[in-house]
Amino acid sequence: MTSALQPAAESLPSLLKRHFGHEDFRPLQEQAIRAALAGRDVFLLLPTGGGKSLCYQLPAVIRNGQGAVTVVISPLIALMHNQVDLLQANGIRATLLNSSITSREAGQRERDLLRGCYDLVYMAPERLMGPAGQRLLQRLNVAQVAIDEAHCISEWGHDFRPEYRMLGGLRVMFPDVPIMALTATATPRVARDIVEQLHLRDPELLRGDFERKNLHYEVRPKHRTFEQVLAYLRQRPTAEGIIYVASRAKAEDLAERLRQHEIAAVAYHAGMDHQTRTENQHAFIHGQARVCCATIAFGMGIDKPDVRFVMHVDLPRHLEGYYQETGRAGRDGLPADCILFFSPGDRQRVMYFIDQKPDEAERERAIKQLDQMIRYARHSHCRMVPLLGYFGETFVSPSGGCGHCDNCRSPRPMRDVTEDARKLLSAVARTQQRFGLPHVIRVLRGSMAEPVTQRGHDQLSVHGIGKAYATEYWRALAQHLIEHDQLALTDDEFRTTFLTPAGLAVLKGQTKVEAGLPQPAPSAGPEKRRKRSSAAAADLTADQQELFEKLRQLRLQIARQQGVPPYIVFGDTTLRHMAVIRPTSLDDFIQLPGVGQAKLERYAARFMELIQQAGEP
Repeated sequence: MTSALQPAAESLPSLLKRHFGHEDFRPLQEQAIRAALAGRDVFLLLPTGGGKSLCYQLPAVIRNGQGAVTVVISPLIALMHNQVDLLQANGIRATLLNSSITSREAGQRERDLLRGCYDLVYMAPERLMGPAGQRLLQRLNVAQVAIDEAHCISEWGHDFRPEYRMLGGLRVMFPDVPIMALTATATPRVARDIVEQLHLRDPELLRGDFERKNLHYEVRPKHRTFEQVLAYLRQRPTAEGIIYVASRAKAEDLAERLRQHEIAAVAYHAGMDHQTRTENQHAFIHGQARVCCATIAFGMGIDKPDVRFVMHVDLPRHLEGYYQETGRAGRDGLPADCILFFSPGDRQRVMYFIDQKPDEAERERAIKQLDQMIRYARHSHCRMVPLLGYFGETFVSPSGGCGHCDNCRSPRPMRDVTEDARKLLSAVARTQQRFGLPHVIRVLRGSMAEPVTQRGHDQLSVHGIGKAYATEYWRALAQHLIEHDQLALTDDEFRTTFLTPAGLAVLKGQTKVEAGLPQPAPSAGPEKRRKRSSAAAADLTADQQELFEKLRQLRLQIARQQGVPPYIVFGDTTLRHMAVIRPTSLDDFIQLPGVGQAKLERYAARFMELIQQAGEP
């Protein structure tokens, strides 16, 4: 290891200007750089666009001529290429070793490294900790190890990667070499895990402000989503941005539909061949495409500063991923929009995939993360409170709000909803606090569905007392009560409702409830007794119910053609999942309950054609 260097305070801005073209430090950047040059371990938690890379790049440049190299560990090839291209453009001696170069190129670069021709080398964790990487490291004079996307080492994080666990061995290999761990997303628990797994020694712990004041956060109802997206793009004809979706097929379909409306759009997902993916990424980064329709992998490490919007057409599974993905917007400091489309049916859609996880603890963790995401989507006050709170940061504003989210810019007027709250809490109490929120609302609205009548809940005094208002109003009110600790849900898989002490005070008339809820939409009337075939779809949203009925008609048509009962084609359970998941690929379709290889080959094409015709909800 080289001897620690500590430049004079006034030298850093001039070095920064000479090598990177500017001379403005953020306070945490300067602290991290000085700690690194002093030979200390550093744990740096800065939001996306906060300038993390500079914190190990500038020390590497300052050590130029010392015959030492900074080893940067990154999980993504695109990230490495982007960083190395930027550094080389600034005349900085940097290179990379990964699977994108030939073995001949790799051999030459390794020889150049050993001759001291580079100040930084980027490597993937698998290559670094493999036999060839270990042999190279033992021969190098390593000045510092920088681990980017350090949250990948924690199984509690949103993007855990097993290969990152190997990095804990670096401390044994290089006991005297300082380690810098960097991430843009880490809860307090994940942060502690990073420090422990990497064996950081008395690290300089530097945490930035997670609030990105130039980003406008907004949640919109998930209704006629494509029309909303199209209208947004036409109102802003020069804006470039990313639209995140849940599946590869949806990324392809959305990009194609936008192109049909003369919007330059490309798709990006892991299922593409390397050349197509690279070409599409290049088209977006270089402005040849305005919109990139992508699955969650896109954007990691891509430094496109002028992204003016990030949309989520599908609900993210956790706030960590959502925060990181929205962080792709406005990295140039100019205003940008972060729009999430949300509907109550989104929980069912994500739960379908969570239920496939074989590990019970992993399922429980995923359910908890999903519910935190949904609470954010339904939050009726400043959205920075739940978003920053997730990362252990208490949001405090002199004005009472952030001023850059939809709830702060257009707050709903508060009104007294005490009587409605007492009705809801009374329904929870009368059903013995043993049922989930959907069942409680059915009772409240006077449902005569079998789950209600079989338990005798149609005979309760609370049955039907909330029939005047639609289900969504009661869901929004319940969420408000949960946010204010006046109603709670159990943590098990059944998520039953129960009263809190604060809720009991409301129920007894001792506490008023005021909320910024929309005026309740009138209900179409009490729910009627349904046949069993319809009861299977009782919890579907209006859009899902409409698709479910179309799927039933197609099933009936096929059954008549084949002379068999409809259930021989598919049962209601399969159609119900079909309406929620909306599979548009064979891989997705075969995951549905009741679909085997034979039915996949026989029926998938016709049902997926209908689903594609139905479009987005």
